[in-house]
Amino acid sequence: MSGIEDPVDDLRVTPPKTWATGLPAVTHALGYSLSQTSPRRTALTLLNINQPKGIDCPGCAWPEPAPGERHRNEYCENGAKHINDEATSRRVTRDFFREHSIAELDGMSDYWLNQQGRLTEPMVKRPGATHYEPIGWDEALGLLAGELKALDSPDEALFYVSGRLNNEAAFLLQLFARAYGTNNLPDCSNMCHESSGSALSETLGIGKGSVSLDDIHHADLVFVVGQNPGTNHPRMLSALEETKRNGGRIVAVNTLPEAGLMRFRHPQKARGIIGRGTPIADQFLHIRAGGDLALFQALNRLLLEAEDAAPGTVLDRDFIERNTTGFAAFAEHARQVSWEDVLRATGLSREEIQEVFERVLRSERIIVCWAMGLTQHKHGVPTIREVVNFLLARGNIGRPGAGVCPVRGHSNVQGDRTMGVWERMPQAFLDALGREFGFTPPAHHGLDAVNGIRAMREGRAKVFLGVAGNFVRATPDSAVTEEAMRRCRLTAHVSTKLNRSHTVCGETALILPTLGRSDRDVQGGVEQFVTVEDSMSDVHASRGKLPPASPDLLSEVAIVARLARLTLGAEPDVPWEEFEADYDAVRDRISRVVPGFEDFNARVAVPGGFHLPNPVNRGVFPTPSGKAVFTRNDFTMPDVPPGHLLLQTLRSHDQWNTVWYAPNDRYRGIHDARRVVMVNPADLAELGLADRRLVDLVGVWHDGRERRAEGFRVVAYPASRGSAAAYYPETNVLVPLDSVADISNCPTSKGVLIRLEPARTAVPEGSRAWDA
Repeated sequence: MSGIEDPVDDLRVTPPKTWATGLPAVTHALGYSLSQTSPRRTALTLLNINQPKGIDCPGCAWPEPAPGERHRNEYCENGAKHINDEATSRRVTRDFFREHSIAELDGMSDYWLNQQGRLTEPMVKRPGATHYEPIGWDEALGLLAGELKALDSPDEALFYVSGRLNNEAAFLLQLFARAYGTNNLPDCSNMCHESSGSALSETLGIGKGSVSLDDIHHADLVFVVGQNPGTNHPRMLSALEETKRNGGRIVAVNTLPEAGLMRFRHPQKARGIIGRGTPIADQFLHIRAGGDLALFQALNRLLLEAEDAAPGTVLDRDFIERNTTGFAAFAEHARQVSWEDVLRATGLSREEIQEVFERVLRSERIIVCWAMGLTQHKHGVPTIREVVNFLLARGNIGRPGAGVCPVRGHSNVQGDRTMGVWERMPQAFLDALGREFGFTPPAHHGLDAVNGIRAMREGRAKVFLGVAGNFVRATPDSAVTEEAMRRCRLTAHVSTKLNRSHTVCGETALILPTLGRSDRDVQGGVEQFVTVEDSMSDVHASRGKLPPASPDLLSEVAIVARLARLTLGAEPDVPWEEFEADYDAVRDRISRVVPGFEDFNARVAVPGGFHLPNPVNRGVFPTPSGKAVFTRNDFTMPDVPPGHLLLQTLRSHDQWNTVWYAPNDRYRGIHDARRVVMVNPADLAELGLADRRLVDLVGVWHDGRERRAEGFRVVAYPASRGSAAAYYPETNVLVPLDSVADISNCPTSKGVLIRLEPARTAVPEGSRAWDA
């Protein structure tokens, strides 16, 4: 056995924190880092993370300040833990796979699997086998290429990408997939910010945010909606602190009070260590789950009424007439919004909304930031369109200190999309790709993540290649997803560490181990670097500093290039060997295909890289009309019958994506347990449930199929009325595959209708109840 044991489930609850970071964050970051690797390696990673010639943090996508303005320790607690989790000195060897069957590994927790360490050589599970066994790279890639060539149609293959992938490998993977003949390129954005891309593309013509760090710093008012910066992107708190110090104000809109939005103690400033820190949110709107659409509709109605009362003083009429279309229909609809509906949907008082509106009137420059609290609802796209209406009405798009700010949660998820990893890339991109490489890319749309699962379940997709990430645990409807994966002829995962996706196998399964972001990448004796794009469209280099975890690892660029060469042969004429040997050659081709990347190699060589221009900030809206679009969004809210709650799935503080590092969520006061469900005390009283009661979470969905997550402790918590919160991936089983956002097809992980039932099976204290 490995010697790594799961923490026992022994729930302890303390009062939620009212401030975030400070000295405890430093202590926790160093403690976890040193539990994984040596002091020397820890120092090497932490002194190089997010530095101009260093390693881009493989965690979140929050941007860094310009070179010269960065702190020597430009990282957060979670970034430090994540990079040293990757830099761990632990290794998974062939002996480990000989000792543990796949069935045994499938019974272990996500924590245990991750803690085994770095993968060291390719492994294969052959048809009928119970264990993985070693396989050479040539045989492994030849096996995968053979399966791809044997398919009846290229559309029977899926090429999944996680946001951990770099730009160069992402570009090559989408090139390979399209040269092979398919647009089946699902990615992790399908499950998080797809609603943002859909709404922004329709209204502004580009599916990205429009603001920079400098805009955040100098905004008069910043809305932070449906996101928890203190856990998911802690360095955002330093930017918001700068906003406050420059006189700006912040409104937090959330179903849960979050410590980081109350008070921030900057761990790199004396005031954050010995002082009380900085209060962040000037106003907290404790909104009901799914009520954000109604909130922004109410604010828009108030703007119109204020303009009626004082014509020419509230709305930016010049901006509206010059740069937008659809205003009249929007305004007619917005005036009809019912206050009764608004208050019922939001759970807020008229006075709270009026207070926010007064802040809006006093502010010339407004930014709205959001994350999955908006996107992962059935009406996520209309909600974000209504946010855009709110900003357009006063000209808060395309000028300094104002704009839209979708905050991405994964290092290069935005860059992967820019590089062409999308099942519906515009024809202009496909044409440019075809011209550059002398072939005709397929024009028909491919499969996203949800439709890819459906295709595997129905036998229409037979080969799955996942490059980075943990697809099985990141996706909804866990039982359905696992059944779908097991129906494949072959599943293959390019990974740095062991995860659940390796235990849910097709008839044949491959583990293809790759370099981490922190590893040095040397090709042909020359050290290479890769690039990433952050949430604010800054593109910069990342250079690994550690010796690779094993001499048998290949880079993601090398894996894709070799697989493409074996699968495609000489058609089309793509220099895959040159790309593997010299990443500059990849970037030269990117510069001729992807808009904004002209002179890529020269521009990324500048410390800090370069910024991709957003046409919106030049007053150019690449929509069909050439103007920004006001939209008419029908009022809607989640229907929660009596006796039910609306569940949102979320991360704990000691978690990165699907992997948790400890069974704690210390900002929320949850310790030594993950199978907990947080519910407002008034809702518990109404449901007749006592605090710490053991319950099952039962998903309610119209398909008649019961989805049950067993053995959760109820914790009385200041959640908004009618809602509940619990951690994923344990609760992904409750998210139906067919419960998706309109238009974007994003899973509705923040709007899962459940009821709480007494647990069918008692879970004794001290048992390992992580993965029922």
